[in-house]
Amino acid sequence: MGVEVGSKLEGKVTGITNFGAFVELPGGMTGLVHISEIADTYVKNINEHLKVGDTVTVKVMNIRDGKIGLSIKKAIDRPDVPPRHQRERGDAFEDKLNRFLKDSEDRLSSLRKHIDKKGRSR
Repeated sequence: MGVEVGSKLEGKVTGITNFGAFVELPGGMTGLVHISEIADTYVKNINEHLKVGDTVTVKVMNIRDGKIGLSIKKAIDRPDVPPRHQRERGDAFEDKLNRFLKDSEDRLSSLRKHIDKKGRSR
């Protein structure tokens, strides 16, 4: 299998830097897994997640100017979030926003009642 954007490949970690890890892919090509693409959680120290010589599954994210961008976290198959859950979250936000706007308007109208036309309070 060739190195194409979107393909998942097995590779071997050949080097670790403070910004990512270099992975040798089949065919002798090398790509970089940026520190933000190593795990779903915040990665402060790459050495806590990877070691030189580890075999990892990576997904090819991009190929630009002969450089290959890889991701370990996106190579992991996860079930998609059902659209129903996305709508529920969106509806909850809309409900909160509407309540906030109504409460704000109620408070403003209450304040306006207590202030006469010249800007003085009663």
